[in-house]
Amino acid sequence: MLRVDDLHVFYGQIHALKGVALEVQRGEIVALLGNNGAGKTTTLKTISGLLTPRRGSVTLEEQVLGTTPPHEVVRQGIAHVPEGRRIFNRLTVRENLVMGAYLRRDRRIDDDMARAFDLFPRLRERLTQVAGTLSGGEQQMLAIARALMANPRLLLLDEPSMGLAPVLVEQIFEIIDDINRQGTTILLVEQNASMALSIAHRAYVLETGAIVLAGTAADLAANADVKRAYLGE
Repeated sequence: MLRVDDLHVFYGQIHALKGVALEVQRGEIVALLGNNGAGKTTTLKTISGLLTPRRGSVTLEEQVLGTTPPHEVVRQGIAHVPEGRRIFNRLTVRENLVMGAYLRRDRRIDDDMARAFDLFPRLRERLTQVAGTLSGGEQQMLAIARALMANPRLLLLDEPSMGLAPVLVEQIFEIIDDINRQGTTILLVEQNASMALSIAHRAYVLETGAIVLAGTAADLAANADVKRAYLGE
């Protein structure tokens, strides 16, 4: 479904991605693991069109995205939940969800909003509340729900557990797994490697801008280097 080939991305003179290559098959959850500064967020930003690679390609179902602007990437079927949530703080929950569907002209928007409330019942209770006054967990729920309102084929999730209490982390990951079971393919960036590997089908490990390990989630969870570096074992 998604193929990233030989991706090289720079910030000025800093070589952030050094030949990153990965694939995400339809229906999968693929985790992208790595320490801070490894290039995980840069990879997602490049896929979603926020950054332009100096070399390499991003292909979604045989469509080369190239220099496609971010709003057109959304139209092609990719939605990005950025690190830090980036909700519209001054808009209500409902207005944030409506903004998630701004490119759509079909008649299923109300159905997808109902689906969002099924996944995140708390958002229904907060429908008219200003988003900036929500708790951190509620804001993360809203960020994911807003992305789902674009009706994506591929969902990019960047650090969905960041700053959340352990009980909320478990809840968010259960919902991510549920979203995938309902048919949405997911590329997941996550510092909590244990939780990510518990729901992922496959995973890649990124270090200093390059992929150093790849395999099934079970294989990486059993890998001694991964255990030592990311699982605290």
